[in-house]
Amino acid sequence: MAYGSTSNMKSPPKKPAKKPVKKPVKKALTPAQEKKLKAHSVHHTKKHIDMMRKDMMAGMPFSKAHTKASRMIGK
Repeated sequence: MAYGSTSNMKSPPKKPAKKPVKKPVKKALTPAQEKKLKAHSVHHTKKHIDMMRKDMMAGMPFSKAHTKASRMIGK
């Protein structure tokens, strides 16, 4: 066989591609989360609270949702 020939060499079997795992979307916030947002809304705008609610419905914890909303929208 000539140098560089690959007729005898087999490539290792390819692994199937993993599908991305989607987080389940909640249908509603828990009563405790609603209560916490209600108290939180006293010093924040409706836009801030709406963004937090949307993120929390997507599975984000309260503190991370607050930090994200604060950075993107402000108080």
